[in-house]
Parts: sequence; structure tokens; C-alpha cells
Amino acid sequence: MAVKARTDLEALDRTDPLSGFRNEFFLPEGVIYLNGNSLGAMPLAAAERAKRVVEHEWARGLIGSMNSAGWYTLPTTLGRKIAPIVGAGPNEVVLTDATGINLYKVVAAALKMQPDRRVVVMEGSNFPTNNYMVQGLLEQLDKGHTIRFAEADGMLDAIDEDVAAICITHVHYKTGNILDMAAITAKAHAVGAAAVWDLCHSAGAMPVDLNGCNVDFAVACTYKYINGGPGAPALLYVAERHHGKYTQPLTGWYGHAAPFEFERDYRPVGDIRQMLSGTQPTASLSIAEIGIDIMLRADIHQIREKSMRMTDLFIELVEQRCAQFGVELVSPRDARQRGSQVSFLNDDGYPIVRALHDRGVICDYRAPGNMRFGFAPLYLRYADVWDAVDHLHDILASEAWKEDRYQVRAAVT
Repeated sequence: MAVKARTDLEALDRTDPLSGFRNEFFLPEGVIYLNGNSLGAMPLAAAERAKRVVEHEWARGLIGSMNSAGWYTLPTTLGRKIAPIVGAGPNEVVLTDATGINLYKVVAAALKMQPDRRVVVMEGSNFPTNNYMVQGLLEQLDKGHTIRFAEADGMLDAIDEDVAAICITHVHYKTGNILDMAAITAKAHAVGAAAVWDLCHSAGAMPVDLNGCNVDFAVACTYKYINGGPGAPALLYVAERHHGKYTQPLTGWYGHAAPFEFERDYRPVGDIRQMLSGTQPTASLSIAEIGIDIMLRADIHQIREKSMRMTDLFIELVEQRCAQFGVELVSPRDARQRGSQVSFLNDDGYPIVRALHDRGVICDYRAPGNMRFGFAPLYLRYADVWDAVDHLHDILASEAWKEDRYQVRAAVT
């Protein structure tokens, strides 16, 4: 749409079917939060949940809360809750550990499906942790496995009869490019390979259908669009057809068939709980439930529609007002091929992002040169898009980003 004034976007906000969700989040005054693709905003109810866990379940219930407050079963209880968000069955998901650790587990299990093959296909420009975790796993296995790196345009050609498993990210962390989960999974299965998917930048931002795409294994974080809190435990999915057939390497007592029998030797339980390892991060799991419950009340198709509209508007306004300052779109222009984020390239991207932070526009920087803006439809307004571009234009036109204080890199960019 052609936007001529901020009032055009205020009109969209008045008719937005998701507008009521904004009141369920704590959003600091004067902040335009375009970083929900790194860490979601805090649901207001999360503070009360944290207080209850600490002051009542822990302080008063003590170890009895393992039973009375349901601590022990939280990974599967929340797994059943979150499963519909990614198109999974109720017994196919647990919430546990960090995304990277879960990736280690599921790729190890996937490789056991084709023990005579030695190739894993990954996207070379992937988020580095995925590459590092698989590299570490293959080094530990020490069986001659290699990674075949491929980019989006060569992904299907890279998957052949030598491949044991693919380990692919659904939405690219820098560009927001969406890969075709159904087609790539089908190609993997056609050559006898297992399909592992990372949903970190798609879960909670768009419809995902793991069962419909016949995916074997998947992982996703819950602290981005699902608003589970910093370091919230990650989602781990295993298709039910694989339960009890392929074990994971981080065997711990939570994954034992009878953990309170305290047997000497490991004996895996035959369902999704086998992907659990040690004692769970109870406070984090409890808080994450708040974001999950909010997401379950929202219409994911409305979320996706608003996401595409907001990112289209942002691209349109930035290119109208800031093109002369050397910003270049690196995200797909077609909203159907783009996740809920937009990246613009500029050689001075880091100091520009730092200057935006000082104006209350919170986004992030991904080297080299990527200014990354995330759009969380549950709490962002269309008018925020206009205001963010206003600040960006002013910083570029005034060259405010050249100030010395913006040239020094912080530990986290």
C-alpha cells in the first residue's frame, strides 16, 4: 500500500484484530521494540508467575512441588501445549535445555537412521551455533562424517544418496529468507535421509506444519516470538514414528524408563521423554508457559498476515526515505518468502544501530553490515513502523551515527 502519512497507519491500528494483545506485555515508555526476533517482550503475567514459583512453590512447597506443582512433568506438559504452534502431535514435543543442545541430540539420533552414510547437509550461512554443534558432534562420533554446506538456491541439488541427514533452518537468521520445508524434506526422504529443522525464527511468527511436511526432528527456541523469557527452554520435536527407535547421546535420568528405580545402567523410555537428560530448569519452564498461553489464544494466520503487512510497509518507507544514504535491502522483497524480520545492509550498520538504540528504537546488528529489524505482531503497532523509519532517517540525514560513542562495539551487538 502507498503510505502518505502516519495517520494511514493509525487507521490500520484501529482495525487490527490483534491490537488487544499489546496490553498483555510490558513495553517501556518511548521504546519501539523491533527485536522480538532475538528476545520477545515480557508478558505482564510472567512477573506474577515468577513470584509464585519462587515465593510459594519453591519457598513453601520445597521439594514437594515436584509433585504438587507439577514441576517434574513440566517438559511434557508444556510440550503438549506448544505442539499445535508448530503443527505437531501432543506426544511429539518436549520443552527442555537450550536449542543448541537439543540440536546435538536430534542430529545424533538422525544419523543413526542411516549408519552407513557420512554426509550432513547444512546451510553454510546458517546461524553459527548450528554449524558448531554439528561440527562438535561429528568430531565426537569420529566416524568420518562430513558437512556438505549449501545455500538456498543449491539446497535440493546438495541432497543425494550420500546424505544421512539434513539440518536446515526454516527462516534465515540474517535475511529472513524462508526455505520450503515440504519440498526439502520430501527430497531428503526420497534419497533416504532424515530431515532435521530449526524453527527458531518461524515458531510463533507464522504457521508451521511439522506433521504435514513429514519432518523427522525439529528444534526451536521459545524466547523469541513465543515470549518465553531470556534463555527459556527450547522446543524439541521427534515424529512419533521414530519414538523408541533412535536414542540420543545425552542420556540422563529424566530420559530413563524408570528414573525413580535408580537403576545402575541407562534404559531409555520409549517415548518423547527419551530426549530429556537431567533435572529441568523449573523456574524458566514455568515462566515460559505464560508466553505459550498467549500465543495459543492468538490466530497464527492473523499474526502472519500482520507480519507480512508490517514488513512490507517498513521496506516501502525505508526505501522511500533512506535510499539515498546507502541502505540496501538484503531480505526477500516478496513477503511470502520472508519471515517476520527485515535486514538492510550498510557498511556503517553497527553505529547506526547503536544510535537507533539511543532513540528508543531497539533492533540489532549482524556482521557484516546487517541492520536487522524484527516485527512481533502481538505487540507492535503499525504506527511504530512509521516512527522507527522517522528515527532512522533523522540519524542518517544528521549523521548522528558518526559520534565517537557509537563506534565502540558492545559485547552483544
